[in-house]
Amino acid sequence: MKYWTIILFFSLGVFGCQDVKQPEKPKDLIGKDKMVDMLTEAYLANSARSVDNKSIITKGIKMDSLIYKNFGVDSLQFAKSNEFYAADINAYMEIFQKVEARLTGMQKEMDSIRVMEKSRKDSIRKKASQPIEPKKDSLI
Repeated sequence: MKYWTIILFFSLGVFGCQDVKQPEKPKDLIGKDKMVDMLTEAYLANSARSVDNKSIITKGIKMDSLIYKNFGVDSLQFAKSNEFYAADINAYMEIFQKVEARLTGMQKEMDSIRVMEKSRKDSIRKKASQPIEPKKDSLI
């Protein structure tokens, strides 16, 4: 009996997974480059939410709507395009690798700006801490 139960579950699993349908290509499919841009903006928006969500809510800013408006798409078009790309794992991984590379580049740029700003402030602080010697007059 135990043997037949295992065979039954195995066969149901094999036959149950056979009818996976890929979504059709939408008429208004968002291109991969534009999708990379949109997903990058979406990740930046989510980061902004995690930093200061209270002021975003207070000001009534709809981050997703701003992204859609900025790129000239609607939420349904984005959802269908996202579903289409997600069905092909290789294409989706390619998109997300580009997003990750772009975000990493932005992070490195911000880090270098922070380093430059810190060194500028340190040099100002160092100059301010040096005692000012009075000028010697040639008549004295």
